Amino acid sequence: MPIHADVFADPHEVDRPQPIVAYAVDMPIGGQGEPHAHSRGQLVHIMQGSTTVFTAEGTFVVPPERAVWVPGGMMHRTVYPIKTQFRSLYLREDWSARLSDKPVVVQVTPLLRELIQEIMSAPRDYALDGSTARIAQVIVDQLKSLPDAPLQLPMPVNHALLKELCQSILSCPAHLPSLADAAERTLMSQRTFERRFFDETGWSYRKWCGQAKLFRALELLSAGRSVGDVAFKLGYEGPSPFISQFRKAFGTTPGKYFKTA
Repeated sequence: MPIHADVFADPHEVDRPQPIVAYAVDMPIGGQGEPHAHSRGQLVHIMQGSTTVFTAEGTFVVPPERAVWVPGGMMHRTVYPIKTQFRSLYLREDWSARLSDKPVVVQVTPLLRELIQEIMSAPRDYALDGSTARIAQVIVDQLKSLPDAPLQLPMPVNHALLKELCQSILSCPAHLPSLADAAERTLMSQRTFERRFFDETGWSYRKWCGQAKLFRALELLSAGRSVGDVAFKLGYEGPSPFISQFRKAFGTTPGKYFKTA
């Protein structure tokens, strides 16, 4: 379905009464944005590629055919590790209030995908009592009923050294600091480190590191890397342990995960 020419233009130049404003973007490899916030809530649907969204609530990885909801007014920063095609929907403030006040990643169902394509094909000044406005209402109804995807990585907020440690792990999760090394880097005993890490993130250090590895794996798999290559790059003993860990986290194998995307 063709995308209307309006939808390629910057959506933030003019305030509009329409409940949903659509925006279609293709980002080059390595693209990233400065920290920013929108008055409207934003749904970012990844068609191809992937994005990582950083917020105070945590880090969110969004592979193909998933979407991330970012509430209005929330500061966030996006990074595109590979060439990425995405479609954004900006919901008017009163409509955003119907959805979560927390960022969340959701699976895009075939129905929601078709609805997003429909609104992308319409001009931005669509009639408030017309068919496109009714499609917008159905989109919100769909978003309220979609299950969350386990693609969040909570970040420390109140402890600077813990936050610095986690950011360094995210940048290179193939080489994870041992518990002893992590505690030393944050100037804490191991026992204090484990307690403080859990207080800050709600997760154990071991679980957090495992999820950080899997997040990087999603980015690499989205770029077309093979399972064996990804397992080797991230320091797994082989494809089988990687597939087992992936299945435990996401409920399916890497191949099936991207086939259902």
